[in-house]
Amino acid sequence: MPTADLTAARYRGPAFLGRGLRPFFLMAGLYAVVSLLLWLGILAGHCSLPTAFDPLAWHVHEMLFGFAQAAIAGFVLTAVPQWTGRPALQGWPLGLLVALWLAGRLAVAFSATVGPSAAAALDVLFPLVLLFLVTRDIIGASFWRGLPLVAVLGSFLLANVLMHLSVAGDFPEISEIGGRLGIAVLTMLISLIGGRVIPNFTGNWLEARREARPPLFGPTDRVALAATAVAMLLWTLAPESSLTAAFAGAAALAQGLRLTRWRGHRTLAEPLVWSLHLAYAWLPLGLGLLALGAARPDLVPLSAGVHALTAGAIAGMILAMTTRATLGHTGRQLHADRTTFAIYLLVFVGAAARVAAAITPEAYLLLLGAAGAFWLAAFGLFLLRYGTMLAMPRVDGRAP
Repeated sequence: MPTADLTAARYRGPAFLGRGLRPFFLMAGLYAVVSLLLWLGILAGHCSLPTAFDPLAWHVHEMLFGFAQAAIAGFVLTAVPQWTGRPALQGWPLGLLVALWLAGRLAVAFSATVGPSAAAALDVLFPLVLLFLVTRDIIGASFWRGLPLVAVLGSFLLANVLMHLSVAGDFPEISEIGGRLGIAVLTMLISLIGGRVIPNFTGNWLEARREARPPLFGPTDRVALAATAVAMLLWTLAPESSLTAAFAGAAALAQGLRLTRWRGHRTLAEPLVWSLHLAYAWLPLGLGLLALGAARPDLVPLSAGVHALTAGAIAGMILAMTTRATLGHTGRQLHADRTTFAIYLLVFVGAAARVAAAITPEAYLLLLGAAGAFWLAAFGLFLLRYGTMLAMPRVDGRAP
């Protein structure tokens, strides 16, 4: 039995701290609701925060380094021990890591009170510790295939630091670069991890029904990854350049072709599978909108592509992955019920409304409100359906 499995079998603490996905998936869901409620309140003029960030920068920062980072932490703290056979973080050490994440959220929210430098120091502690833990396990197990994940986490940390440097030094352009870098890193993470797990999960589902598995990783995948990496780097540094438009357009085509090879149209009977394909479909759409925004900003604002990637690909993939992983790691059958189907439907309709708001100025407020309502409903349902699963012991009696 691998070391990680032995550690889990010996664990006798609270189930909530038995695996990294439990507290961090729950925190991601909670913060998705809390932070968006605050953002909508700020936009409506009903509330304000004592933060040194300007309102838009705070919204971008917390969606990336609060909400999305919590989901990433839950994933890597659960997956890396399985990949490497190293002991998983459990019990009070995991609780301390959760406390570090929460301290970062409070520090950013009250950064005008505690000071930008102190807030930055508190906020970057969490990603620094997470990067150390993942790097230690990957190197300690000589799991060299995991090194791209170390690069992703390091780049995400850099993006966070850039946004804090902007606040401390009053350089708004650095904040924008940091925000775009954070989105670029998450886009590449979806391309890398999603490009492995989606065809694998799809293949398992199809094979159980005696259908052919999707093609193995090949040249199409390599071209899509390379084109996306170049496109996102160019967009991070020069979002409105013609070169960005060209590479983003090429990446959109390559990612679309890649997606069609995974045979998602054969999985419509199981939302746990097709939700992954639909979330990934927002990637070529977002890249295509970024290309149009760079080439014709008078027709398509850059924010349309940004929200296709964030509200569509990133949020959609987070919900698709967290629901599936929660079911599997709590001893339940891998099948989506009606509530889970509604969660997927709400988040994707909300993403469509948010993109539509960006390109339809005459209906901006109406569509923005609808997008916010769909987002809150999706993550609210996630908390109602999956919160208890994450907090309570497995239904099959096994260690968490």
